[in-house]
Amino acid sequence: MSEENRKVPKRISQTVLNSLKGGVVPRIGLPYIAVGRKSEIEALLHDVDIISEGGASFRFIVGRYGSGKSFLLQTIRNYVMDKGFIVADADLSPERRLQGTRGQGLATYRELIGNLSTKTKPEGGALSLVLDRWISNVQSETVQETGLAPDDPALTQAVDRKIYAITASVSELVHGFEFAKLLSAYYHAYVEGNDEIKAKVTRWFRGEYNLKKEAKEELGVNMIITDDDWYDYLKIFATFFRLAGYTGMMVMIDELVNIFKIPNTITRQYNYEKMLTMYNDTLQGKAKYLGVIMCATPQAVEDKRRGVYSYEALRSRLAEGKFSRPGARDLLAPVIRLEPLTAEEMLVLCEKLAQMHADLYGYPRRISTDDLVTFIKVEYGRIGADQNITPREVIRDFIEVLDLLYQHTEMSLSTLLESNEFNYAKSEAVSNEAEDGYLEFTI
Repeated sequence: MSEENRKVPKRISQTVLNSLKGGVVPRIGLPYIAVGRKSEIEALLHDVDIISEGGASFRFIVGRYGSGKSFLLQTIRNYVMDKGFIVADADLSPERRLQGTRGQGLATYRELIGNLSTKTKPEGGALSLVLDRWISNVQSETVQETGLAPDDPALTQAVDRKIYAITASVSELVHGFEFAKLLSAYYHAYVEGNDEIKAKVTRWFRGEYNLKKEAKEELGVNMIITDDDWYDYLKIFATFFRLAGYTGMMVMIDELVNIFKIPNTITRQYNYEKMLTMYNDTLQGKAKYLGVIMCATPQAVEDKRRGVYSYEALRSRLAEGKFSRPGARDLLAPVIRLEPLTAEEMLVLCEKLAQMHADLYGYPRRISTDDLVTFIKVEYGRIGADQNITPREVIRDFIEVLDLLYQHTEMSLSTLLESNEFNYAKSEAVSNEAEDGYLEFTI
């Protein structure tokens, strides 16, 4: 039986419904409520196959607030972790950019490394786990290959040679020598049980050393990760993770609108220049086992005064061709534009949520399919809905309806839909969303 058709565990139902009602994407339970986006998901999963074979990819997911960007991102995140990828994700903000004069680029790197996730540690903070697992695997492989006993001194020498072979391949990359030296230091600290050195090496990998002098004194390396070169270290990590037994690395960056909002033109351009470097690297084969996905609103990408398209080198690479149009988008292009979910897809989603709600609270489902059709017709029939309605709006409304009908059994769906309060709230929501272009959400 597929996961979508099984009864949803109450813990997952509670998380899914609470997250959706709060306007955010749940980190668990997405397969139970996934609808639509089949073509977009297939396009991104094609990239996953390329990355796993040593390639690299860079995609933009573009859609209006609440259109499903973060939902799609989370779906891909869960999928690639199941496929053995390591995922690093971060939201940009005024303090976290791609480049900055006060360490905002390094702050983004720290967020990405702090959020490293694997299938066994999906909540983030997986760096130490990955390093320890790498060493343990190398030791196990060496025992199998040599047949030496775990306490045989010759085994340590054999493991040393295997570790050296791995670090040597990393050291060939830009800034790879220092990285390889620190991997070796971590390995020896692991073998000797020196937790202090392990913690210092991990701190360096996280970009938390501010002075070269401090890194030199504590670890014997002359380099630290900075605002200018943090992306180079993501490329090194991607290669190392592959050598450590993972399929590859997927980097997911949301809220590009925060670059669009930077008031200083020169600072914005520096950020777009860094974006161009990352884009060119992946497409020209300078990065391996690395995927990058960035999410943005149409305005943050297409605005020629402040958006991504204000940087001519990016606009010429990313602008849509003459033949792509709504309903027939080129999903193999660098920019994936999210089409609105259809009323039929929203109906299927509401069916899933209605059953999940009934199972969670233990009551016979009261809302029929005809009721759901009425609800969807009302939502999609509002003035301006064809331009302004989003999945987030409809989902939040629907879960509120489910909560009210559960708590007030004397109510009916038709009563709620015909109320003046409902109609007033809907007209306000449409007008507010049309006027406010800067309020960001996460579904």
